[in-house]
Amino acid sequence: MVAERHYVAALYDRLDAERARVQEAYDAALRGNEDTPVERDVQVRALTAQTRRLHVADNGLCFGRLDAQDGDRVYIGRIGLVDEENDYEPVLLDWRAPAARAFYVATAVSPENMRRRRRFHTRGRHVVDFTDEEFGRPDAGGRGDAALLAAVNAPRGDGMRDIVATIQSEQDEIIRLDHPGVLVIEGGPGTGKTVVALHRVAYVLYTQRERVERHGVLVVGPNPAFLNHIERVLPSLGESDVVFMTPGDLVPGMHVVAEDPAHVARLKGSLTILDVLAAAVGDRQRLPDQPLPIELSDVAVWIDEETTEWARDEARASGQPHNEARAVFVEIVTYVLAERAVARIGRGWLTRQDREAWADVRADVLAELAENDAFTAAIDELWPVLTPESLLASLYTAPERLRAAGADEALARAEGDAWTVSDVPLLDELVDLLGRDKAADRAAAASAARERKAQADYAAGVLEILRTDRQDLMDDEDHLLAQDLVETEDLADRFVEHDTRELAERASADRDWTYRHVVVDEAQELSEMDWRVLMRRCPARAFTIVGDLAQRRSEAGARSWETMLEPYVPGRWVYRPLSVNYRTPAEIMTVAAGVLAEFAPGIQPPESVRACGVQPWSRRVDEGALSAAIEEFVRTEAGRDGTSVVIGPSEVPGAVAPSATKGLEFDAVLVVEPERILDEGPRGAADLYVALTRATQRLGVVHRDPLPSALSGLTDTESPAVAESPRSP
Repeated sequence: MVAERHYVAALYDRLDAERARVQEAYDAALRGNEDTPVERDVQVRALTAQTRRLHVADNGLCFGRLDAQDGDRVYIGRIGLVDEENDYEPVLLDWRAPAARAFYVATAVSPENMRRRRRFHTRGRHVVDFTDEEFGRPDAGGRGDAALLAAVNAPRGDGMRDIVATIQSEQDEIIRLDHPGVLVIEGGPGTGKTVVALHRVAYVLYTQRERVERHGVLVVGPNPAFLNHIERVLPSLGESDVVFMTPGDLVPGMHVVAEDPAHVARLKGSLTILDVLAAAVGDRQRLPDQPLPIELSDVAVWIDEETTEWARDEARASGQPHNEARAVFVEIVTYVLAERAVARIGRGWLTRQDREAWADVRADVLAELAENDAFTAAIDELWPVLTPESLLASLYTAPERLRAAGADEALARAEGDAWTVSDVPLLDELVDLLGRDKAADRAAAASAARERKAQADYAAGVLEILRTDRQDLMDDEDHLLAQDLVETEDLADRFVEHDTRELAERASADRDWTYRHVVVDEAQELSEMDWRVLMRRCPARAFTIVGDLAQRRSEAGARSWETMLEPYVPGRWVYRPLSVNYRTPAEIMTVAAGVLAEFAPGIQPPESVRACGVQPWSRRVDEGALSAAIEEFVRTEAGRDGTSVVIGPSEVPGAVAPSATKGLEFDAVLVVEPERILDEGPRGAADLYVALTRATQRLGVVHRDPLPSALSGLTDTESPAVAESPRSP
């Protein structure tokens, strides 16, 4: 024990020394030396990322040791450390390194040439204990090892924890899978599919850092609560170039959480909506019902149907998006009107030989058309500049436009811009159908240039003030020396030439940003239209997809992975199942399996790795006692370690909807009125299955109507305290 404590303490000394070295390099990079502003920013960002990785290593820096059959030993930890004075010999192996794999997969049956696995139990920077597994013993290894059981039995906190010290063999195989395309990880509740996917991201960043880090990783989760739950995992593994979004965040500037009724979500999620969107755009490219007069100073001309039909056909044939094709439309209409105007103006006094005069007249007419309000209004009516928001909102609120686009009348609503999550992929699609408004882009670029200049001018002013006190600064050794100051010109260049925002901020603000890897959790809920958005965000088609088809609640969601993925990555996706339930104890999983058997009889529930010794209970109450039963549960759990939640129908005060708890876990769960959860939607049984499998220790059910037959395995009790028994060790 003493030797191990000394070794780990020495590792922390090396960690502190490495931090000091990186901090010194960071300070030097900030000063700039001879680097250009862009080079300086790249260096600062790289050192910032390195600093973060070193800081997260404080907690559990070294968590294990592997002893080989030949006597060699290696220590395993969150990061790698080397001995610079001894040919950079590794003194701590990063858990993602190939040589560390045996720590997770070695068993008594397949020891991987290892003799012993040692797991450290630490408090802060100190080793307090360790446990050994001797691979020569027939009962060594396996799913029930002490470190794993301690982790799964521990009270839950506010967020998901990493599993870097307790990764199991089937999980490690998925984390390290060398596949450049799409990986589908499917598993029932508690199988760790989410945390495995996040550790896979950390592994991909470790093995392909240069390729992946510049563009980052996108993690898509079902709701904000889920993202809050998982957001600490990757930073705890030293990775920060990750963007977290829900499907309602995928269009920059939008954060949508409202949902459509199931049948409307199904309509919007189907690829058939693409025809509706294209028709809605085409419907706004109009022909005049009657000729539109344009009064010029010397003559009147008309925009007629024949002219606009020619212009419309040419604009559409250009293949450009609507807003960009408008220039073709305007050019042709302008040409026709100018020719007609010039012919009328010159009739009787201009001959064919008066070429210069004809050119002057044409130039005058073109200038007058460009400034003519009636002409501008006519063009805007016939081929308006459209935004995705304006087009979709006007479509929803105008029955005649819905009919013209061939849309189902169920899409109609009173508030066109009352956006739902199902609208987001439609708005994203319209960005490509409509294209850019070049005039608006120029205005935005000019505004951004003015803002950058203002920032540079401000920086120059600050540095000028500092220069006036330069002598005082140089006389005082405790202040900055002159060479520590960034020169005005360099600082201005930094503002003007280079975007200094963090990757996550830049990526989330840019609709055209592409990621090198995308993780999609609760992927069974995504519609066909959602997948179109995500495929645009990752042209390399490198995805880790996490889901469970048995838990699908969305009418627009996936019924098979093949149907969703083959159109985008034919032959480039692989499937890996997870079968062991690390979260839900056997007592609770038995109850949940009864629900699963009724709505998905062909699906095998995951096998629980443990029992908790506490039987799930049910309690029937009358209407007046429901609130009191909920309050009793909340009061009882408040006195315990860990977390708890009440899950029930939307109208029950204090209850959380089952859909809002997907992917989350709690020590104790109270499910209220399961019979009404079953009746609340087309996938009510899936919602109840989700609700029952959130608990890691204790599950109670309170109901007013008779229990559904699928829950007959619950212990009927007058009080939850009756069902208590000590937590299993």
